[in-house]
Amino acid sequence: MADKTATRQAYGEFLAEKGKTMKNLIVMDADLSKSTMTAGFAKAFPDRFFNMGIAEQNLYGVAAGLAVSGKVVCASTFAMFASGRAFEIIRNSIGYTHANVKICATHAGITVGEDGASHQTFEDIALMRAIPGMTVLNPADARSAKRLLDLAVNTDGPFYIRLGRAAVPELYDEDADIEIGKGVRVRDGRDYTVIATGVMVHETLAAAETLAGEGIDVRVVDMHTIKPLDGAIVEKAVKETKGLVTAEEHSVIGGLFGAVSEYTAAHCPVRIIPVGQNDTFGESGKPNELLKKYGMSADDIAAAVRRLAQ
Repeated sequence: MADKTATRQAYGEFLAEKGKTMKNLIVMDADLSKSTMTAGFAKAFPDRFFNMGIAEQNLYGVAAGLAVSGKVVCASTFAMFASGRAFEIIRNSIGYTHANVKICATHAGITVGEDGASHQTFEDIALMRAIPGMTVLNPADARSAKRLLDLAVNTDGPFYIRLGRAAVPELYDEDADIEIGKGVRVRDGRDYTVIATGVMVHETLAAAETLAGEGIDVRVVDMHTIKPLDGAIVEKAVKETKGLVTAEEHSVIGGLFGAVSEYTAAHCPVRIIPVGQNDTFGESGKPNELLKKYGMSADDIAAAVRRLAQ
């Protein structure tokens, strides 16, 4: 079995290493540094780390100020609080000013698990991608997380980077070609395409193996960048396969399904079946059990592809 690492852990490792060479990198947190994994940076570079307390609006307001003064800022809290409690500040102080702030939000989606409904955000991608100029990233594993984080801190402007609590298998090699705005075909297939993001890439690959045993050949695309969406890889899938499924650990309203549907409606109409959180809140439980209960498991993805085949 492949090694498993949470993307939030990859984030912490990235910061501790990047801080050695990137002297204008500032890291901020909302009293959750042990959970968001910024604690390693705080220990190594205490003069460049700021714990703003449980005050997320202030966190992102100060982050904007530091950014416009020439710093590169990674500001972290749980996704629920970043996208929800601090939305207005992010919109007006970071988005509107195009401040160089990387909103590195951890503990997103149903795989937060035991923390329950109050912490399981399914709205964050929808909220963040609606902000003009905001780049939205959702890496599937530790290696792609580090690569995308490195690209983000070296790219001017606001980013929302969605990171998970649960450990996930390594998907990419160290030298994988990963670029912002470019989806990755992680499995080839001629019959149907599943466009997945984040932890759902792993569920999708498992579903593709099951379907292969039934004679259904599934292409799998890791859409790690939700905005800007890779329209070229979507159009290629529409042209070369017979239908699309989207798979996301997010509401089917406004997230990956919304982004892909908006694109195809304008450029290449096709039937799309969404797999995601179906307009419900979650509950406390084990991540894998919650994925199954709320219709986001490998079995649910396979069932969606079979519906396309009917």
